[in-house]
Amino acid sequence: MNENQFVLPGDVIVTGDYRPEQNVILEGNRLMSTATGFSEIKDDLVTVTPLTGLYTPKTDDLIIGKIVSHNALSWQVDINSYYSGILTASDIFGKDYSPSRDDLSLKLKTGDIILARIANVNSRDPLITITGENLGKIDSGELIKISPTKIPRLTGSVIQTIEASTNATITVGQNGLIILKCDNSTGLKKSIASIKMIGMAQYDANLEEKIQRFLDENN
Repeated sequence: MNENQFVLPGDVIVTGDYRPEQNVILEGNRLMSTATGFSEIKDDLVTVTPLTGLYTPKTDDLIIGKIVSHNALSWQVDINSYYSGILTASDIFGKDYSPSRDDLSLKLKTGDIILARIANVNSRDPLITITGENLGKIDSGELIKISPTKIPRLTGSVIQTIEASTNATITVGQNGLIILKCDNSTGLKKSIASIKMIGMAQYDANLEEKIQRFLDENN
């Protein structure tokens, strides 16, 4: 048996006497995907080949998103994923929210950029929240996008290196979106170039040193 199908985290691929391999877990007799990608069943082995370039939401992740629409109860947010993030009206207006009284578009409108956290991933479209310190609408800055798989390279020391050399402020979303703020155009250009270097580079144990050298050479 050889079967390919598009799957999302939590999807049941098959039930029965099969063995889980890459990106697959076994719960009872159900084999479930832990990644977004394509499943394959070969003999008794079940694997999922993940799709790169898009973000798989995880609870409590810090993300940057873009408002794409709203209805009476919530905003739909592009979070660089196969899923849309859902920001409920009650997250902003509180439990006393009334669709007849409160206008969502007065708080957030289409195109607005927000800093948020993943609150719950139990549903297909994860709930997000902007209730928390420093969360909410982002009013300024340059938005940069890299693959979410490259985000772990932006360690604290790498961010500090770039910020110290450019006087930029960098906010990193786990979903591959990054906001850069800098008062001078030269520092902004250097910080953008540094982030793009990280986004394009393959694994390199000396990446931080190369970033530092690039910044020093372009002072």
